[in-house]
Amino acid sequence: MARTTLARLASGLARMGALLALSTFGPACGEDGSSDAASGGAQPSGGSGGVPGGGLGGTGGGATGGAAGFGGAGTGGTALAGGAGGAAADGSGGIVSGSGGAETGGVPGSGGSGVGGASGGSSGVDTTGGVGGAQPTGGSGGSGGTAGTGEAGAGGATPGGGTGPTGGGAGAGGSGTGGAWGGSGGGSATGGSAGAGGTAGTGGSSPSDILAPESGALLGIFYGDESIQATGVKVGRVPPLHLTYYAFEDDWTRGPTRDDLDAGRIPFVNWELFGATLDDIVAGVYDDMLEDRAAAAAVLGERFFLDFGAEMNGEWSPWGGAQNGESADRYVAAYQHVHDAMVAGGATNLVWAWCPNVTDEPREAWNAAMNYYPGDSYVDWTCVDGYNWGAIYGDWQTFHEVFENIYPILAAVGKPIMIGEMASTEEGGDKAAWIDGMVPALRDSFPMIKGLIWFDIDKETDWRISSSSGSEQAFARMAADPYMNP
Repeated sequence: MARTTLARLASGLARMGALLALSTFGPACGEDGSSDAASGGAQPSGGSGGVPGGGLGGTGGGATGGAAGFGGAGTGGTALAGGAGGAAADGSGGIVSGSGGAETGGVPGSGGSGVGGASGGSSGVDTTGGVGGAQPTGGSGGSGGTAGTGEAGAGGATPGGGTGPTGGGAGAGGSGTGGAWGGSGGGSATGGSAGAGGTAGTGGSSPSDILAPESGALLGIFYGDESIQATGVKVGRVPPLHLTYYAFEDDWTRGPTRDDLDAGRIPFVNWELFGATLDDIVAGVYDDMLEDRAAAAAVLGERFFLDFGAEMNGEWSPWGGAQNGESADRYVAAYQHVHDAMVAGGATNLVWAWCPNVTDEPREAWNAAMNYYPGDSYVDWTCVDGYNWGAIYGDWQTFHEVFENIYPILAAVGKPIMIGEMASTEEGGDKAAWIDGMVPALRDSFPMIKGLIWFDIDKETDWRISSSSGSEQAFARMAADPYMNP
């Protein structure tokens, strides 16, 4: 159940006070100088979330596209005046696209390419046109038209338009990786005009580009109890993700971020807006700083996560709607401004995570999490912070119960999901059993959750991995599970 508003506000005020003692890791939250974070807040209860299936393919090159998404086999359509198109071996997210039907007098033109649907098929969420199939000289022209475009999402890298040879038009089928996440397919278009090829679309990033594992989930830790090395010894390994916190003007491109990359870990930078206002960000007051930060991030070269202004739907966050006119508009404008400045400055190696709290606090329509969503082209992963508060603020919740309400909302976006902060108390239940239930819930109910980070600190309650010997042993079992080692 929800923690009280006073408790949340107190936590927020504590975090603001902690800025006075910022270290390179960000706001201090304990005597050891480790970083602070806003806790997950109130928890959901009720219905379980489903996973949307892949979208059906549209028409491409005169043939009906196959179904994209998980395991759907795309089947090439019947030729306009020739033989039937080939079947797509779709696999996970449509790995191979099916070929289109043969035209009279010519070799079949291939359908949309990329990790997505079959020929001319759907591309997954918000991706756009794939490579049009070349049609040989002498073949009858395929279907004309201009390739359609969709919004860029978690799809594959932008494919080019098809080349239109003599006598035939190039079909620009849908491509991308949206189907790989089980999202609904974006509409594909029929081929481009003869001799000119299909118009290239603007796809999103491939799974490898945004650090998403094809199967299983990445594990991470916020080290607020013991060092990285000491924690790694007791849990059996050092997980790949490392969560750190920074105020708005802190330089997150040095120190732990550089150390993580050098050690082969993936930084997960939680960039909080303490010390700045949304209006000043949008007005360009910090643009010089953003230019410097973008240049330094680009020099790092390797990809890592940036979680900008998390828990914006929590009333304890100064950058949330509750403290900005009961509206999400200023947050969205600030997010987009910062994102655009970073991209313009060359920081294209950043993987953007958008991370609301697991419940909306206050629970008003204007404060719904998705009101704060900045748009598919601004987000690589959706994210959520959530905790089991146990008897502290209500009833004990299993891992599944904590995330079952927010999961279908995030899954509908069609992007991989990160749990940016999570943990369980010992109060009111069996914490070891709670941890043991994580992998089964991820595997069976939450397949689009591709990463999670444990908040390892004794703060509002004892969230630590080692709050008990049973908890520590259960965490080691979870960390060793093949699902958590993709």
